[in-house]
Amino acid sequence: MLTPTITTYMASHHKECDEQFARAEESVANDDWEQGLEQWSEFAKELESHFSREEDILFPEFETATGMTGGPTQMMRMEHEQMRALVVEINKAAESKDKDQFLALTETLMITMQQHNMKEEQILYPMTDQSLSNAVEIIERMRNNQAS
Repeated sequence: MLTPTITTYMASHHKECDEQFARAEESVANDDWEQGLEQWSEFAKELESHFSREEDILFPEFETATGMTGGPTQMMRMEHEQMRALVVEINKAAESKDKDQFLALTETLMITMQQHNMKEEQILYPMTDQSLSNAVEIIERMRNNQAS
């Protein structure tokens, strides 16, 4: 069995989140608000879980190993905050069942997530794989979503 890498583990989680997101967006687009709201709620929880895995576990490990605290991880945290703000706005649109607003905001979030994920998958995650010798242990902690 191949040893998992941060890149493969986290990219796989990006894909899972993207699929959840697409299901929620499609349900709302088809006026299935009950299903869409449930799917959106699940996606939003999973997105926050993903962010916390990075912010509480992966980024601190990378920063400790490299001494880089003001570089790529700082940018990713800023982008996480931007996406969290969009989620708050999407939640408001969902609560009022404002389909046009919901879909406009989810489109913005999708583009933001795609750009963010590309930076992580092509730059940051490979850097973590090169810098961290304990990837298996870090992945296990992220699976359990436990900070050290």
